[in-house]
Amino acid sequence: MNFKRFLPHLIAVIGFAVLAVLYCSPVLKGKRLNQHDIIQSVAAGREVVDYHKQTGEWAWWTNSMFGGMPAYMISGDYPTSLTHKLGQYINLLLPDPANYIWLMMVGAFVLMLALGANVWLSAVGAIAYSFASYDLLSLEAGHVSKILALAYAPAILGGVIMALRGRYLAGAALTALFLGLELYANHVQITYYLAFGIVIYVLIESVVAIREGRVRQLLLALSSLAVAALLAVGTHTTRLWNAADYVTVTTRGKSELTITPKSETGAPAATAPNPAGGLDKDYAFQYSYGIGETFTLLIPNYAGGPTVSSLTTDSETYKKMTGIGVDPAMAQQFVQQLPLYHGNLYSQSGPAYAGAIVIFLFVLGLLIVPGRLKWWALGIAFLYIAWAWGKNFPAVNYLFFDYFPGFNKFRAVTMTLTLAQLPLVMLGILALKQISDQKWTATQLNRPLLISLGATAGLCLLMALVPTVFQSFRGGNDEMFLGQLEQGLQNKNLAEQVLSAMVDDRISMFRSDAFRSAILIFLVGGLIWLFVRNRIKPVIFYPVLLALVIFDLFNVDKRYFNNDDFVSKQAIQETITPTAADEQILADKALDFRVLDLTTSFMSDAKASYFHKSLGGYHAAKMRRYQELAEFQLYRNLRQTPGSPNYNNVINMLNTRYFLVQPQSANPQQAPGPPVAQPNPGALGNAWFVNNYRLVPNANAEMQALDSLNTAQTAVVDQRFAEQLNGLNIQPDSAANTIRLTSYKPNELTYESNARSEQLAVFSEIYYNVRNEWKATIDGKEVPHLRADYVLRAMRVPAGKHTIVFTFDPVSIRVGKVVDLICSLLIVAFIGTAVFIENRKKTV
Repeated sequence: MNFKRFLPHLIAVIGFAVLAVLYCSPVLKGKRLNQHDIIQSVAAGREVVDYHKQTGEWAWWTNSMFGGMPAYMISGDYPTSLTHKLGQYINLLLPDPANYIWLMMVGAFVLMLALGANVWLSAVGAIAYSFASYDLLSLEAGHVSKILALAYAPAILGGVIMALRGRYLAGAALTALFLGLELYANHVQITYYLAFGIVIYVLIESVVAIREGRVRQLLLALSSLAVAALLAVGTHTTRLWNAADYVTVTTRGKSELTITPKSETGAPAATAPNPAGGLDKDYAFQYSYGIGETFTLLIPNYAGGPTVSSLTTDSETYKKMTGIGVDPAMAQQFVQQLPLYHGNLYSQSGPAYAGAIVIFLFVLGLLIVPGRLKWWALGIAFLYIAWAWGKNFPAVNYLFFDYFPGFNKFRAVTMTLTLAQLPLVMLGILALKQISDQKWTATQLNRPLLISLGATAGLCLLMALVPTVFQSFRGGNDEMFLGQLEQGLQNKNLAEQVLSAMVDDRISMFRSDAFRSAILIFLVGGLIWLFVRNRIKPVIFYPVLLALVIFDLFNVDKRYFNNDDFVSKQAIQETITPTAADEQILADKALDFRVLDLTTSFMSDAKASYFHKSLGGYHAAKMRRYQELAEFQLYRNLRQTPGSPNYNNVINMLNTRYFLVQPQSANPQQAPGPPVAQPNPGALGNAWFVNNYRLVPNANAEMQALDSLNTAQTAVVDQRFAEQLNGLNIQPDSAANTIRLTSYKPNELTYESNARSEQLAVFSEIYYNVRNEWKATIDGKEVPHLRADYVLRAMRVPAGKHTIVFTFDPVSIRVGKVVDLICSLLIVAFIGTAVFIENRKKTV
């Protein structure tokens, strides 16, 4: 192997590492991002991680969230999967989060090299792809799996392109490696959107190859890619099998209900009936990018930046506030928290800025790059952007949602804007490659260069000069803000004046950024013009271009993701320090019980799970039946008056032993005190014998029965389980009949029962039985169990004293890890063979 040949590539990769660490420079002082999603994930996985530390085993089920759910959707390890282990080790090469930014640059660098770009242009493309603002905003929020999926996506495309261009083994090996890492990232939504784009590209190339008579070449390429994909997927058999089973019972699966729950927040319900499967359409498209707002790709402050941001004392809003007599200190405080965002989303942490230079180069590429790849890049960029429009572009998006397989499983479609960056950057780099490789002259380039400048920089200037022609700079939240202003100022006219001043500030921000984008585009346009006229050499052209791209993107990124977002490890630890209320609950040494955290939106917050087994939690894929139970019953229970009939009946059946509540201060101006632990004497415990049961015909009746059911006395059971209850004649005897939990593990629960006659026991555990994962035994003999009270387990228990054991034993784990190992060995052989043959070709 010629080391000198690879030295520039190695220098580039090291340079990416330096750049990533410089951007995240506080990591050099030991600081870390206080990422919301990461903290939630750590809290959610605490029980199974602690269990693994104690036993060396993964439980695969946890009771830490939503009353219980498969732990393999939260945390775990796959030791027989090579690509999983490789992904874990790669993440350790740099401090978090610099490692993720570096991986994005490396992945994009591989694609640019696969396209034939030189090292300089590949580095430019890598940086342009990785520092798009939406990517860093996702990273700041803790969407690590999304960033990893975006990091490996370009290299997969690069491998596919290489294979279809005749380098079958090299392309397939690259695809196998990076597809395996992509699946390790475990972000199905990004992978789905990526696969859609790649399939379109493969279809285009296949049609052309057939027309040109290159059938053999096509078959070799497709065969090698198929083997690569099969092996990459095979190394993640366990994880994918788990997910495929679990998704059928989540909010993305089919609903058995035909009645509609009402969301407490007024937002679309996650579980609105959808017998065909998938999410409710309103819920799926709740976050949809405005069509006009797409100009943020070119001008970052087109829609005002994040939902809430600050202004200076030079702003029109500050001047207006002080002008109407508001104390300057109060006015300064007021302008620190203003709703300057006026786009289409409910909220956002920043714009989807692709880079003015990137957009300019993309437009230039449309004019000068020949071939099919250009049209694919244009089409797929438009499609990704159109998907992000969601409900604002129903003609396309509702069609996909209703008829395209899998599309209705995902929400937050705005994330497609992160993938749109890929074709935008790719075509821009191909434009520069075309100019460099083909030695374009100034005469050849003048017309396309001027058109590109006019379409981008010219548009920016026009918008800056007449901004109100393009938009009103009024947002959907302005009426609420105006109402608050009017209440505070006690004067509607003054409130209108302040809002008008804030609109002026929005316009000023927009104009500033529009001029900024125009200047950067003109600088790059001028740089290209000088390059083609041989006024500057490549040794100047490439570094200056690289510097301009870095300046463009860093300057915007640092507005929203900067050093202030990093905190010490101690500060992060303090966010998960137990309160006095937590300590009080932890002092209760009962084997197993649950806590309901009423200090937050419990169905979207997992912080209680760090210390307790919680009724709530934070996860993108909740079990549909549990979500339905929350929307139909739990919220209603919480509104009931203590002492009313069946007060907290559903909360009690979930063995909720404590509530975490926020005490209300007598003084509204005073901050509320710390949370307190409130015992719930009505909790029914881990298991109980019911006096009778009621069979109902369907899910609707089962859910509605819970409205008035005394869950301590009666169980409601779907008719489908009637056969298991044939001949059961319950003879209640509360004094003699007992059942209690004697041993607790997340994946194994042991009970002891004692009864004078056959009984029906209800267990306060979530029923999950996709492939008979939970196995029940009585005195060592496997027996069936059934579902009761919509979400719980139940079982016929014979008379006498018995030991009942529930064990979580998924076949996907037992069989999947063997397949993982086999495919891992095969993928090593496949990639090794490809490398050997490629090197042999070069030495012949």
